[in-house]
Amino acid sequence: MTNRTDLALERAADCTGHPGIRMYRRGHAFRITEIVIDSDEAGAAIGRGRGRYLTLEDVQFSRTAPLLEPQVTELADELRTFLPPGAVLIAGLGNADITPDALGPQTAGQVLATRHLRRELAENDPDTSFLRDLRPVSVLSNGVLGQSGIETSELIAALRETVQPACVVAIDALACSELSRLGTTVQISDAGIAPGSGVQNRRAELSARTLGIPVIAVGVPTVVDLHTAAAQAGADLHALPNLMVTPRDIDKLLHHAARLIACALNLALHPQLSFADCEAL
Repeated sequence: MTNRTDLALERAADCTGHPGIRMYRRGHAFRITEIVIDSDEAGAAIGRGRGRYLTLEDVQFSRTAPLLEPQVTELADELRTFLPPGAVLIAGLGNADITPDALGPQTAGQVLATRHLRRELAENDPDTSFLRDLRPVSVLSNGVLGQSGIETSELIAALRETVQPACVVAIDALACSELSRLGTTVQISDAGIAPGSGVQNRRAELSARTLGIPVIAVGVPTVVDLHTAAAQAGADLHALPNLMVTPRDIDKLLHHAARLIACALNLALHPQLSFADCEAL
């Protein structure tokens, strides 16, 4: 049985020492595993393309957790290593009307959009130099193909000349195969993303290859398939149709996950802001 998963760490579990695939571990507020794939040929062994994949585990998705500030700060530091200088386009992928798929839209709604500020503040308030120094950030959340009739990749390609981003940050809900990682993990990658691939609903790829600019993918696993979950519990349910399973408290989990990622993104994009500033946004 092939487990459905978007996590490179789960794909690479049996590839330790494989030529062209390197793995490093570190972290303070999180347990961080970094996987570096040197080429597409090496990545074929685990079904992943060339790039860096960071998996941050032991995430405390609670706004009141004592680890919130150090986790936001460490996540922001890791995100910053992926971001080139210049304008950034944030793309919140997914369907806001389906809770396990709503991570992208919920996060995008909390990211500080600043691309318009320089012009508006220069016209209306010449003393706001601090705000004018913020990195230009645009935010896009257009729903899924079935709602809009437009692939997100098509929309980003159309906006590229107008917005002129140095990179795209795509936020999406993921699938995992280990129950312990469900809702407790964040993955960051510079290899782009094929939305829906973990649930066999693959949409048009967002990557440097398809868009011509770097694509940083950020996601949290919110679903696991029934057969995989049952197998880990010692049961065999293959006689039943396979379903996607999500935690009972997924609405609360998504709320906290979106808040954590948005706060970390705001801090990573605008280092002049403090954690308290980002919490107040």
